[in-house]
Amino acid sequence: MSIFRYFIVLSFLILFSPMAAHAEGAEAENKAKQIWQLLDYLAVDYGKAVQDGSVRSASEYAEMQEFARAAQVQLKELPSNASTPMLMKQADDLRVTIDQKAAAAAVAVRARALASGLVAAYPVPMAPKRVPDIKRGETLFLAQCAACHGTTGHSDGPLAAKLNPPPIVLADHGRARERSVFALQQIISHGVDGTAMPSFAQLSEEDRWAIAYFASSLSYTDKERQAGASLWSSSPELRASVPSLAKLSELTETQLAAEVGEPNAVALLAYLRSAPAKAAGLSTDTLPLAKEKLKESLAALTRGEAATASRLALSAYLDGFEPVEPALAAKNKTLFEETEITMGSFRNAVVVGDIPKAKKIEARLQNLLTDAQAALAGANDPLSAFMGALTILLREGLEALLVVVAMIAFLKKADRRDVLPYVHAGWITALVAGGATWGVATYLVDLSGASREMTEGFSAIFAAVVLLSVGIWMHQKSMAGRWQAYVRDKLSSALNKSSALMLFTLAFVTVYREVFETVLFYAALWTEGNGTYMLAGLGSGIAILAVVAIVLLRSSARLPISQFFAFSSALVAILATVLMGKGVAALQKVGVFASTPIGIPRIDLLGLYPSVQTLLAQLLIVAVIVASVAYNVRSQKRTA
Repeated sequence: MSIFRYFIVLSFLILFSPMAAHAEGAEAENKAKQIWQLLDYLAVDYGKAVQDGSVRSASEYAEMQEFARAAQVQLKELPSNASTPMLMKQADDLRVTIDQKAAAAAVAVRARALASGLVAAYPVPMAPKRVPDIKRGETLFLAQCAACHGTTGHSDGPLAAKLNPPPIVLADHGRARERSVFALQQIISHGVDGTAMPSFAQLSEEDRWAIAYFASSLSYTDKERQAGASLWSSSPELRASVPSLAKLSELTETQLAAEVGEPNAVALLAYLRSAPAKAAGLSTDTLPLAKEKLKESLAALTRGEAATASRLALSAYLDGFEPVEPALAAKNKTLFEETEITMGSFRNAVVVGDIPKAKKIEARLQNLLTDAQAALAGANDPLSAFMGALTILLREGLEALLVVVAMIAFLKKADRRDVLPYVHAGWITALVAGGATWGVATYLVDLSGASREMTEGFSAIFAAVVLLSVGIWMHQKSMAGRWQAYVRDKLSSALNKSSALMLFTLAFVTVYREVFETVLFYAALWTEGNGTYMLAGLGSGIAILAVVAIVLLRSSARLPISQFFAFSSALVAILATVLMGKGVAALQKVGVFASTPIGIPRIDLLGLYPSVQTLLAQLLIVAVIVASVAYNVRSQKRTA
């Protein structure tokens, strides 16, 4: 089993070595959000410090200067890319503008421009995962915020008079029109240095968005909300100005007013911010975000900002298209596959800097995404919900089932039932961890597309490498006489505690990878009205997998030991090849591996995807299998 241990160690290196880089990416995202918050604060509050070229408040002005310097320093700490020189110049210009006591409008323009450039260079999610619960937001606001900001946002709470500087007057419409809901959510998440405003990071992401939406509604009147409701229901052209929850979250009233006029902007935001769930046509549909990111990526590529263009192209997929993949695959699998492949082609065109090709593909993607929106907007089909739940479970569960059954059958053949509890503990723990993952992904944090794909990709590669080593070992023992010698000389020590823990790890990783993907698919597909049909599909899938497991275990028990090992080694070799293809494909989506399209069919069941890299990875596995079989055969002949 030394080969087994070697591959375990190698697999852990493969699985965990890229995680440090992923952590650095998360740190850069958080820092970009903090810089954005500083810039938003400058754009909104500078007018309180300076008016007509004179300082109105020395303390406020000093704070504005400090924020500008802090933004400049933190920009230097971000990973360098093609946009860095321009961002640093904009930051320097902003600091000089503030030092010169320029007009508030000029500072706001520079701060907003720098903030936009920052988000383009370092894309960050700017919208909630699901429609915020305004009632929940009101309850949390009254419990957490009213003591300072007052119950109506007039900063007349019992603690307000004791604070210096005083809390923000959320009901002040003049200030509120310059601030987006995303800006409020960032303040709630991180707090504001130098003030009494603390961070509420202990609350869930969903709760912080709920508070932000409720707080953003306090500067509007009921009359304005009623006017907005009337406009929203009667004016399709105005609805087009706020096409998604993502757009609503990042829009300021000033920005919307430039597009639809001041009265309309006031009325629309008054209504939508107070009732995002009720606004007809407004949803968590992320496809408009994908369209917007694609346009921004193409524009960056045209300007020669290759790194920015690549990041935006990746964001278009991960933040825009990937969240709706499960629902689209259930409703129109052909459209889903074509869109996913075309997304990959666009990223490739961006990477090589082929502007004409990128333009052509981007135009094609805009049409595909429009078709996807139409498909997703259709009524929920009970049969589609049932079949989607059933096929997802069978597709994801069959691979894990085969691995676990093979291990159980092997241990029974080896008469080592004492090690079976480790295997059972592995897959049972994986199921529990999968349930916890569903809870975390649904209620606590918004797992990014990159996090999901990284977990699936590295887990699949880990399992593939371990299975390959197990398959080679099993084929060795299937040769005539090898099993008897193995039992006589090594079985007593081979399956020691260390090896048993390895079997636990393999069972856990293999099953958890499939459970992880399944629960995220189910969470994305679950909508009001289709729960019963999805549960029926889930139950049917579990029943089918149980029957398959029973048949496999009984069949394997009847096989002679050499045939059993030959069959098992072939099975795990096939599974290793499948998982390697799936792992590489998942990592291609997050840019870990390049993706070069090739004219072959896509067969999810076999882990076969139309790219050179996934095919080469699978061919490498096949080559190792062929070489090991040839070596085992030659070794057996020499022994005979």
